[in-house]
Amino acid sequence: MSMVDVLSTALLVSGAVFFLAGTVGIIRLPDVYTRLHALTKADNLGLGLISAGLMLQSGSLPGAMKLALIWFLVISNSSTISYLIAHAARVSGVSPWRKGDGER
Repeated sequence: MSMVDVLSTALLVSGAVFFLAGTVGIIRLPDVYTRLHALTKADNLGLGLISAGLMLQSGSLPGAMKLALIWFLVISNSSTISYLIAHAARVSGVSPWRKGDGER
């Protein structure tokens, strides 16, 4: 195995761990706002790591640039969608979770 393969594998595994952390956050966190935080932060970093690992394996500059563009578009869209969901929740009267509120 070459050094590029080892680095690529490490990036792919790290990205999968961040996706898993985001999934656990969605399941475990108490309200829509903290769940959105877990989803956007962990999944965007996970996708970035996976994209970087795949860029190393792509073998061509156009292929690597397409992966970078996909990552950029996903980050742009996920931040916009997360804002819209949080805004809709706030307008609907969903208050942020506070310690001592109990489980919902």
